[in-house]
Amino acid sequence: MPVLENFEKEHSSDRLHQLNDALESGMFVQVRAMLNQLPAADVAHMLESTPPKERKVLWRLVDSDREGEVLQFLNEDLLKAFAEEKAPAELAAAMANLDTDDLADILGDLPDKVTKEVLASMGYQDRIRIEQALKYPEDTAGGLMNTDTIAVRPAVTIEVVMRYLRMQKEIPKNTDSIYVVDTHDILVGTVQLSTLITSQPDQMVDEVVDHEIKAIHASLPDADVASIFERHDLVSSPVVDDEGKLLGRITIDDVLDVMIEDADHSLMSMAGLDESDDTFAPVFTSAKRRALWLGINLITVIAAASFIGIFEKSIQAVAALAVLLPVVASMGGIAGTQSLTLVIRGMSIGHISSNNFRWLVFKELGVSLLNGTLWAVVVGMSAYFWYINTENYAVYAVGLGISVAGAMVINLITGAVIGAMLPMILTKMDIDPALSGGVILTTVTDMVGFISFLGLATIFVA
Repeated sequence: MPVLENFEKEHSSDRLHQLNDALESGMFVQVRAMLNQLPAADVAHMLESTPPKERKVLWRLVDSDREGEVLQFLNEDLLKAFAEEKAPAELAAAMANLDTDDLADILGDLPDKVTKEVLASMGYQDRIRIEQALKYPEDTAGGLMNTDTIAVRPAVTIEVVMRYLRMQKEIPKNTDSIYVVDTHDILVGTVQLSTLITSQPDQMVDEVVDHEIKAIHASLPDADVASIFERHDLVSSPVVDDEGKLLGRITIDDVLDVMIEDADHSLMSMAGLDESDDTFAPVFTSAKRRALWLGINLITVIAAASFIGIFEKSIQAVAALAVLLPVVASMGGIAGTQSLTLVIRGMSIGHISSNNFRWLVFKELGVSLLNGTLWAVVVGMSAYFWYINTENYAVYAVGLGISVAGAMVINLITGAVIGAMLPMILTKMDIDPALSGGVILTTVTDMVGFISFLGLATIFVA
């Protein structure tokens, strides 16, 4: 598998170089041919991997009948930029052949004005279908689902069902089962295609239906949907409303997108960035987005640094304190980040609940106590031997060792406990822990590290 991954990366890089070389040479006919031979996902990858000036040229070279396919794979910034260049009727025509869920995802990322104009330019049936999908938030099962389901009644024979399937030009992709509904479209059960094929033609659907339905409610968050698919190894699952009426289905390719987006979100949020941020966005756009987060971080750093001023006289008396201060703060921050990351991951995959959270906090407390004691001894002894032979600090070596060791234990315990508790607290406050947890944790561990070390040093050294 790693070999295939490396090949894909190298192949993608080679194609990008070829396209750039052809563009620089003005060989637009060759570029158009190369672009339109690639799968839509690869074209989108090329566009996202190209600086703004070149990507505009590449976009104009994409065949109009493929634009809709490419749009569904673009990040939000590029999607908005390219979609707003087209008239609503042209945009609707370009996306006419997309699946309902993909079309709803695209329209959900566009400004409301553009979405309304595109919907107004669609035919009645298409508009109703899309509006139904847009009723549900993008991050729910209803927002993920596609309406391309195959449903049959229980009181028909297998032969009738097979004849119906043959009449279709094609069945929806990732179809592993068909759904059985009553006269009110209430979901009764499912029939696997393998069961359908191996059953006798004169058997009734009701005889082979599986009533153990793994149906998903339309309002279920997409992270929970992904967890259900993972636990039960599903390829697809029906989506129902409060009454149990069949609305559509979710397929594994949609769930895979959710998993990737959640992973991107967690990674990018740690730095205050959005998972859809354009790597090659213009300088001003990127600077504007990052400025706010840098400002928030500056405020927290100033708040933490202000505590150092309380012990200014101690630092002036013993300059070694300024040397050792970052060690204490850094170790607490790392211990806290380990706990924070572990808990956020556990929450995202459904491992953590109110029943086991208390045990987890005490576990992190125990881990931090053991590691804190171990590294406190190491750092304390290092500080002692570092300064014992220095004429100016020989008197303070023992005090320094005790101070830095004690502060290390205090800060590691604080970091681990806060890191474990913070995600649950922020989640209950409807704040994304991946976005805000790191900043809050760093501020707390810095403050506790500064106060504990300088406080102990004031007692034992200064």
